[in-house]
Amino acid sequence: MPVANQRTRRTTSRPAALAAALRGRPSGPAAPRRSGRLPRLGAALAVLLTAAVACAPQDDGDSAKPSAAPPAAACAKGRLATEAAGKLTVGTDKPAYAPWFQNDDPASGKGFESAVAYAVADRLGYAASDVVWQTVPFNSAVAPGKKRFDFDLNQVSISDERRRAVDFSSGYYDVRQAVIALKSSPAAKATTTDALKHVKLGAQVGTTSLDVVNSVIRPDRQPAVFQKNDYAKTALKNGQVDAIVVDLPTAFYITSAEIQDAKIVGQFEATGSRAEQFGLVLDKGSKLTGCVSAAVDSLRKDGTLARLEKTWLSEAVDAPVLK
Repeated sequence: MPVANQRTRRTTSRPAALAAALRGRPSGPAAPRRSGRLPRLGAALAVLLTAAVACAPQDDGDSAKPSAAPPAAACAKGRLATEAAGKLTVGTDKPAYAPWFQNDDPASGKGFESAVAYAVADRLGYAASDVVWQTVPFNSAVAPGKKRFDFDLNQVSISDERRRAVDFSSGYYDVRQAVIALKSSPAAKATTTDALKHVKLGAQVGTTSLDVVNSVIRPDRQPAVFQKNDYAKTALKNGQVDAIVVDLPTAFYITSAEIQDAKIVGQFEATGSRAEQFGLVLDKGSKLTGCVSAAVDSLRKDGTLARLEKTWLSEAVDAPVLK
């Protein structure tokens, strides 16, 4: 029976003290005051100065951080402000690739992300029959603007830059990127990132895979950029590129089920202070963000995410690390 998943950040309301201070701010020039009222004037100015500081623009880094989880009562079914009353609308791209989905059917509950979506829905109080799927192109999911879904999952990596346009749930999958090449290609013999600098590389537009090509490999030639991984795979098979970069589970599926004369050249170590994670995408400032994050956190805490990962995603033991 299918279960559910995904990640984000919330906006906070203005503190009451700040609102009161703003209400007390004079709208025009102050009238002359007698010296006996200066202490009170000084106190009022101190309050207004504090309010002005509090109203100053916040650093993007702070605005990108998710806030505390909401009380459980706020996340009860019937209290959630979903797109359709009594339903949970979930978005993903089409085609929906394995191993994240099976047979291009997100509603089946089969495949890691399909199973995660239903697990999140379950934690939010929605039965499988209450989940409605919506086709959403990858770039549309992370672009600014009102969304037609309650949350979207499509191997979207959480980043501070994307958080300026959308909300994310807590991370539901820790990601590594990998390189695929045809076995007959010179790229297949690479054991280091330096050995990949001189080959023609490709990746999907707007993805962390393309970021890895540009910032980690830094090839001599401009990489080929594709709207979908399907186009990247076709280019690899036709010899238009020597290698492509995708996330590791997708790499295992491509080499085992789709392009059997291809191999995984290697995977990349996690870099930076935070591991790359996939998160559920929500509308910017969504009232659901805290509740969806709480659902993902509970799935991680009780081992559900680990169990679903073991069920649907390939092990990474056979992919050497590229340095």
